[in-house]
Amino acid sequence: MIPHRDIAAAKLNLALHVREKRPDGRHAIETIFAFCTDGDRLTADPADAITLTVSGPFAGDLPDGGDNLVLRAAHALQEAATVPHGAAIHLDKRLPVAAGIGGGSADAAAALRLLTSLWHIDPPHAAAVAPALGSDVPACLLSLTARGAGAGDELSLIDGSDIAGTPVLLANPREALSTAAVFARWNGIDQGPLDDWRQGFNGLEAGAQELVPQIATVIAWLTAQPGANVVRMSGSGATCFALFESAEARDRAAEAVPREWWHLATTLR
Repeated sequence: MIPHRDIAAAKLNLALHVREKRPDGRHAIETIFAFCTDGDRLTADPADAITLTVSGPFAGDLPDGGDNLVLRAAHALQEAATVPHGAAIHLDKRLPVAAGIGGGSADAAAALRLLTSLWHIDPPHAAAVAPALGSDVPACLLSLTARGAGAGDELSLIDGSDIAGTPVLLANPREALSTAAVFARWNGIDQGPLDDWRQGFNGLEAGAQELVPQIATVIAWLTAQPGANVVRMSGSGATCFALFESAEARDRAAEAVPREWWHLATTLR
């Protein structure tokens, strides 16, 4: 039997403005989500119980047991849809952990899509459990260009045809960042509405650089590459990205990325 497969696409925040701190302790943001054609890979086969195996270059950085978001997503969906059987899930972990590109949220979302298909259940069950798994999980479940408001989980799809296929290079100095620690460095000043993402910015960048100064080096390096036209940090970092005018320019930059950094040459969906 051919296993069910899905790609947990790398998520990018093309821009991200922090507006306020909400009564529930989370931060209200405005952001534009976009997704890459590459990411982690998941497969699932029918089984009596829910199990997870992990391989790939970043497998060792994931938490074990119930703290793993893929397992949490699987058990939440099983309970919500009252599914009597399980699944043998395998995760090929290719994206760095705590990197601002969706990582665990994208994996959880891919697991929800996979199991919805494997268990032949209605998609609304996955949409219902996604928000409780993390603010980015609803966006990653869609994996389509969208505007995010609220804590990032109030979504409205937008036309992404003008950026689909855009060559992009992701680079990370191999430094993990805590999302909570980065948001804690926001100065409390409303960064204003996000109208045009090309004229926007990532309002978490300054705080992230306080924790990982190398982010400034990555951004400066990407900015200096011929053909790069938009360079920013994604999410709470430390991954940064550059949109390129051509695949050839992106590939030349990818070949020159400092050896000690993680990088991914890909395109936007």
